[in-house]
Amino acid sequence: MKRYRNGEIWDFEHEVAVASNRQVILGLDGGTTSTVCICMPIMPFSDTLPDPLPVLARAVAGCSNHNSVGETAARETLEQVMADALSKSGSNRSAVRAVCLAVSGVNHPTDEQRILTWLRDIFPSHVKLYVRNDAVAALASGTMGKLHGCVLIAGTGTIAYGFTEDGREARAAGAGPVLGDWGSGYGIAALALTAVIRAHDGRGPHTMLESTILQTLGLSSADELIGWTYADPSWARIAALVPVVVSCAEAGDEVANKILKEAVQELALSVKAVVQRLGLCGEDEKNSFPLVMVGGVLEANQRWDIGREVMDFISKDYPGALPIRPKVIIVKSSPSGRYKYYPHYCV
Repeated sequence: MKRYRNGEIWDFEHEVAVASNRQVILGLDGGTTSTVCICMPIMPFSDTLPDPLPVLARAVAGCSNHNSVGETAARETLEQVMADALSKSGSNRSAVRAVCLAVSGVNHPTDEQRILTWLRDIFPSHVKLYVRNDAVAALASGTMGKLHGCVLIAGTGTIAYGFTEDGREARAAGAGPVLGDWGSGYGIAALALTAVIRAHDGRGPHTMLESTILQTLGLSSADELIGWTYADPSWARIAALVPVVVSCAEAGDEVANKILKEAVQELALSVKAVVQRLGLCGEDEKNSFPLVMVGGVLEANQRWDIGREVMDFISKDYPGALPIRPKVIIVKSSPSGRYKYYPHYCV
């Protein structure tokens, strides 16, 4: 058995008694906020999946986007979460037949190859390895594995990704906050923080975002917000302020409402760019196509439903767009106690 440099992660294998003849697969959804790995037995292919799925074990870890936390930290997170899932399932690497990593930050074939090379150092040579952007898995989660249509992810980050039935693909956005991940959780929260500073300076309109965000963060003045922001400018930490922006918008704050309306437009534009490039809507722009929508930003709120607003915006131009929200489970994570939503492919 090959051992990666973090060999101690796999020390549990010396103590695990693997169920005889049980072959398993590992599926990972790696994002900027969290990474989930499930271990499942190999099942015969079928048009219908058992409900619930026979998940042997699930493990959750932190960010695995190398653009956010760096390549070393991302690799350690991915390896640890796979080891945890196998350990919990009573399996080890010798029982694995396939590994599929769907990871945000995989934007180029060189990204895929780098991760594949690293995985090959961890698993036996017979294991089949697949690495794609997490948007591909998100699309498949809403189309029962068929890669056709468009997916919009809007969580900490955002990306629109699409496939035609003949295999052509296109993407829009997903370039990270420096290059303008507008419409994402980070993008919404960053604009809110900017609005607070502008209001405090007198360069922008008054907004209840100032008092609400300061209260949420336990800060006494906007001046302290600068230190809070740069002490740890991780994408997920900033994006966690989105619920504050939504609550201010629902309370009637004009600045917060403007931020959310701009986010809706940006998300819709990402989808439209993919649809146009692939011709998913047909020549008359009325053809039907699946539009899978996932991510915490698109979850419904009391009065401000960003996902519905995005869909309304898209439907004006593409009436054939068929919105799909994959089945999710809700997992309460610790220590924050926040609820996280995982698409069906991570059940």
